[in-house]
Amino acid sequence: MKLYLDTSSPKTILKLDDKTYEWESGRTLARDLHKFIHDKLVENNADWQDISEITFFAGPGSFTGLRIGATVVNTLAQDLNIPLYNHRGEKVDVILPEYGRPANITPPKK
Repeated sequence: MKLYLDTSSPKTILKLDDKTYEWESGRTLARDLHKFIHDKLVENNADWQDISEITFFAGPGSFTGLRIGATVVNTLAQDLNIPLYNHRGEKVDVILPEYGRPANITPPKK
């Protein structure tokens, strides 16, 4: 089963083969992303080990969303020993988020 994931916006997009799922993840992405993916796998009578490859939309987009999604797909690909692709179809060892601009990090107020 091919998995595609896009966490670049508050609406997470997951594709499992030819089925597309959308989830208004908002601020719950880090907490609930694994459950969302697993629930959709189970709906398709599948489990983690049934994933044969992963494609991830690396950006541009939400700084935090891209970091969370990249961490999840990098970990899954490594643990499952499966190919990992960026959204341009290039096979990669590790997904690095493409923010489209430098990170907007606010300096401490004190």
